[in-house]
Amino acid sequence: MRVAVIGTGGVGGYFGARLHEGGYDVSFIARGEHLAAMKNKGLEIRSSLGDIRVKNGNYFENTKEIGPVDLVMIAVKLWSTENAIDAALPLLGPNTGLVSFQNGVLAEELMIRKFGRERVIGGVANIAALIEEPGVIRHNGTMAALYFGELDGSNSARTEALYEACKKSKIDADLKSDINVAIWEKYIRLVTMSSMTALCRMPIGPIRTDPDTRALLQSVLQEVLEIAAGKGIAFGNGVIEKQMDIIDGYPETMVASMCGDLRRGYRLELPWLAGNIKNLGKELGIATPANNFVYAALKLYENGRPPEAQL
Repeated sequence: MRVAVIGTGGVGGYFGARLHEGGYDVSFIARGEHLAAMKNKGLEIRSSLGDIRVKNGNYFENTKEIGPVDLVMIAVKLWSTENAIDAALPLLGPNTGLVSFQNGVLAEELMIRKFGRERVIGGVANIAALIEEPGVIRHNGTMAALYFGELDGSNSARTEALYEACKKSKIDADLKSDINVAIWEKYIRLVTMSSMTALCRMPIGPIRTDPDTRALLQSVLQEVLEIAAGKGIAFGNGVIEKQMDIIDGYPETMVASMCGDLRRGYRLELPWLAGNIKNLGKELGIATPANNFVYAALKLYENGRPPEAQL
């Protein structure tokens, strides 16, 4: 299996390196100082599950230099999704599949629009990892799992092949019969965690303990669930309780990456998270006051810390 990873950050770098360790032909697409460091010293993964250094990896900026692959993994920040999809075009052979392991729920629709439904696989990545310095990915904690499946729920040779590749590469993976539900289940927590930890500038522990911030957290979560239902996602009974149990089980020091981006003055994925829920609420006629509030409170920071900021 030949794999191309578009976006060698925390997600793409970690799982791409694991697949390389498993003996698979992986091409890593990156740019800037990160790419230069990988070409010079290799890609280093620092993880409690085992460190890796991909010394002689295939590192590229231009996908035209790679040729067709069997699988394209997209793992860029959400604002780069359309550029990443355009960059995938030279990687496509007759049977190439594409899977997004990004945050959010929009990538599949964009890939289908560009390349057709038959090429697209649904995917979810659960991991806390980031670029610690150019050429180095830091994996925090022990959670590192991939979930994927065909969007129509069917079995396929390509998803079976990816599952076998994950097992061989010691990646925790699960082949889902309804990947759409898995994508939205993660999105519920993602919007909730990113909204609340960035809004409060605090980790989840005190947020879920204080009765007022906990109530706002539950309102954000409830609204995302209602939007998912409006989009035709069928959850089982007790989904709110299940998602709250998961959030209550997170380490009390856990923050979403958007909180870290806000703290460092970086661009935020806000328009694709609370902002997307706000927009979908308008489209579907579903009230989303909690997510509207989060979006308004953080909007002035979505392109990075403004010069007028008082923090």
